[in-house]
Amino acid sequence: MRGWLWVDNQQVFYRKLHGVSFTHNPIMSTSPTPSSTRTTAVLLPPDDLQRRALHNEVHARPTARIRLPALVVYVAVLNEGISREQECEHLRRLPGQLALTTDSLAVNFLRLRLDGYTVKWERHTEFTRYSIVQPLPNSAVLGASNPDLIPALAVTSEWLREIPGRTISAIMLTMVYGDLDAQDETLTRAKVWLGDTPVLASVLGQNGHSWAVSDFLLRPDGFERMLVVAPSDMSATRAGRVSQRLLELETYRLMALRGLPVAKHLGPMLTHSELALADIMASLENKAAADQELLDSLVSLAARVERATAEHVYRFAATRAYEGLVAQRILELREKAIPGTQTIGDFMQRRLSPAIATVAATAQRLASLSERVARTSALLRTRVDIATEVQNQQLLEKLTRGQEMQLRLQATVEGLSIAAISYYVVSLLLYGGKALKAIGLPINPEMVAGAMIPLVLWASWATIRRIHKKLRPLQEH
Repeated sequence: MRGWLWVDNQQVFYRKLHGVSFTHNPIMSTSPTPSSTRTTAVLLPPDDLQRRALHNEVHARPTARIRLPALVVYVAVLNEGISREQECEHLRRLPGQLALTTDSLAVNFLRLRLDGYTVKWERHTEFTRYSIVQPLPNSAVLGASNPDLIPALAVTSEWLREIPGRTISAIMLTMVYGDLDAQDETLTRAKVWLGDTPVLASVLGQNGHSWAVSDFLLRPDGFERMLVVAPSDMSATRAGRVSQRLLELETYRLMALRGLPVAKHLGPMLTHSELALADIMASLENKAAADQELLDSLVSLAARVERATAEHVYRFAATRAYEGLVAQRILELREKAIPGTQTIGDFMQRRLSPAIATVAATAQRLASLSERVARTSALLRTRVDIATEVQNQQLLEKLTRGQEMQLRLQATVEGLSIAAISYYVVSLLLYGGKALKAIGLPINPEMVAGAMIPLVLWASWATIRRIHKKLRPLQEH
């Protein structure tokens, strides 16, 4: 057995055998965590730098244990521009938390056990959640008529109001005991508890372990209200899971809907851009405008579309992600209908789906417009390239004609050059003949010069021809 890590009663044996110490892990109490990185080095290759962080991610947000009857006060705020230091400073204002440090918030989850209640803090990418779990006052049990829960809050109203961020979701979730077999009576008492408003209700779980009832109305105090009715044998762990699913369902629903105002705002811009693109295409087809004018219009349109894409692509992607989480949470509830009421899942499907479809259609419309602008740019670029090639061809033809004229002129100049060179050579011969006559030789310089003219002309012409033959290979390259 040497070399294997055993847990529980084998920890002492392993510690004595290898001299390794362990610290207690509150999340996984049956799996010892080595206090030194040498622990895995004894049995395994060295750990990847991210191994423990990735492993512990599954335990980062453990489900709360809630003992009924209970009141869960839940607030989710957008945390854009809000630092952990600000949130930590706010948590320090709770009784006995002056020693709290930002290191405690490093894992994005913190549960504080206070006198008679707990406060749970969770930070996500776009929002931070605060959950206060406390006993339910006797005045708010099932059957009470629209009870006032604000005076019973375990935290002060000032503490709630000064949570850093902007509220996106606020829910008072009450979890009470009730008789689920007496459906009509229990549903009537639940409606009275919510204030006799039209309610949505579902039987949760495959075995119907509890009910969830809500009207999804925003009350004057800023909170929504949800009611969970469960039998007396409901475990604290199951109650925690039910509360978490219901609270996350509503939060993710609202976060998914944040893309709807963006989609509505982009609608007029997309319509105007599509019409502008159609006008550009018509002008491109009919050649009704200059290329430079079309290019300027197209560049302006492309910049507008790409700016909208850069600003809102994240929001559209987040909407799709949150909508998927909503669907997942609804599936986890495993709802069954209560006669005479609509289930929460049906309500979400009917009310949320059109908004999500609008956001998805706007995102697709924006992407399609960007692609069409790119294709139009390619067409215009092709047209400009063709026009440029025509201009280059015309320019080459002009250059060719100029070169021909230059060659003709060069041939003329060369003919004159032969005559000039011959003239100078004959002149030199004449002066040479005169010099010979002056020293007494019996020659006639003029006759000698005249006789040499044909030879000089031929020699000049032959020399130029040899020069042409040497230069021709260079011209061909």
